Amino acid sequence: MQPRVHLINPSRVTFGVAVITPRWLYVLAAATGTEWGDPVLVDETIVAFDPTTLKAGDVVGIGIHTSNARRGYEIGREARKRGAWVVFGGIHTTLFPDEVHEHGAAHAVVLGDGDMVWRDVVADCIAGAPKRVYDGGRIGGDRFKQARWDLLPPNGYMWASVQTVRGCPKHCSFCSVWRTDGQQPRVREVDAVIQEIVELRRRGFRFIALADDNFYPVPLADIAAAKRRADPARLHELEHIREERFELMRLMEELPDDLVFYTQITMEAAEDPEFLDAMRRARIRGALVGVESVTPAGLKDIYKGFNLSGDELIARLREFRKHDVHVLGSFIFGLPSDREDTFAATLDLAKKSDLTFAQFVLLTPFPGTIDFEKWAKAQTDPEKIEGTPITQHWLIPERQRPKIFSPHPTMTAEEIRTRTQGVWDQFYSWGSIWQRSRVVKSLRGRLAFMLVSKLYRQMYANTGIATDSARVNRSASRAKWIGIVARRLFLAAPMPDLVAPTGPRTPRPRSTPEPAPVN
Repeated sequence: MQPRVHLINPSRVTFGVAVITPRWLYVLAAATGTEWGDPVLVDETIVAFDPTTLKAGDVVGIGIHTSNARRGYEIGREARKRGAWVVFGGIHTTLFPDEVHEHGAAHAVVLGDGDMVWRDVVADCIAGAPKRVYDGGRIGGDRFKQARWDLLPPNGYMWASVQTVRGCPKHCSFCSVWRTDGQQPRVREVDAVIQEIVELRRRGFRFIALADDNFYPVPLADIAAAKRRADPARLHELEHIREERFELMRLMEELPDDLVFYTQITMEAAEDPEFLDAMRRARIRGALVGVESVTPAGLKDIYKGFNLSGDELIARLREFRKHDVHVLGSFIFGLPSDREDTFAATLDLAKKSDLTFAQFVLLTPFPGTIDFEKWAKAQTDPEKIEGTPITQHWLIPERQRPKIFSPHPTMTAEEIRTRTQGVWDQFYSWGSIWQRSRVVKSLRGRLAFMLVSKLYRQMYANTGIATDSARVNRSASRAKWIGIVARRLFLAAPMPDLVAPTGPRTPRPRSTPEPAPVN
């Protein structure tokens, strides 16, 4: 019997339904080709992986980030035990290829982008001769693979996802994207993006996440700095990227008007009304914006001096709403400068800033970040839990894993955790959600807003912050039933005859791959 290719997105919690498609699964499915039949895709946020579906000689590709690495390693060891070829990729693999071999029983690992190299990996495994390491590097945007959306499971997802750019020019201390994906934006071709959106709308998806590291890759401040250079090459490069952003949004305007898009951008976009107006016309109605901290000291802690604080921060966040772009504000608790009153101040600012959604995360030192390097270096004799040092906290069982990793100067770890949980509870109370749901007009829309708000809280607050396993299990069960109801409110009738809009194109210079990071 011919070997099969299995692609697995690990998760320690299975909800039965998911909000957004894990794009990498469907991109690598396209990269696999059809020589070995259609790959088998498993997203464990929807259904747990069944190892009995494997047979000797199959190829198992597992994509991991730090948070799901431990579960990914469990799957890898089981797959190898059953005689399958085991291959890992993803951000965490790129950072720790040797660890993946040791803990995940990998035959091979893929560093960087898998779009172009994945098919060679599969072929080598089928031939019985995989290499230990494959380096996919950082490919140009013109080489990004189209996703195999025909392999989507029925009734699995509320939102689809499309990528328009990889990389982020910023260097926030808590983020690894600028190191793993690079600071040079790699912009995908406009036609490819539009075609993929059209395909998804044909299938009935009308809510689509633009799954980018930063949808606003060229701030006005960077253009101003480039203008001061004697050599105009950098200015021309930035201006071209900016024009391609506007070209993409111009074509998005011509798509069906029931489409709604959501993306991720930096706060600097609030200073660019022309860009925000283009987002509004393109129906990019929402954006995750990293606020992180509401105090100047907190922003200094995380190297995010380009953000504002206090009343200036409120005014800047309100700029998004003025342009009909609704913000999901992201805040971090547990910074050294945080005090007891920081939690109430953050909640108050989130309300005054007219944020539509918000997330409140605990400061966690993630590999690949400046924060992690500083923290790990300071652990001269790191605490061990079941023999694993906390400097490898992702290998510690979830029920025993600390929620806060560094001693705080004024608060205990449990105090920070419970105060953070309290902010989640207050921001996502029924009354607060109903009040914010006024941003949509129809009763159906308000119902969808309330359900997805509660779903978001169940998925990301209770399962991520709670230490009580019973509470985590109850939250997963509630999320499943909320998701089943909410999903019906987000989909629309398929449009199988939809045609992609066409228009004049900005001449595109030949793209050059950016060097891969040195590990």
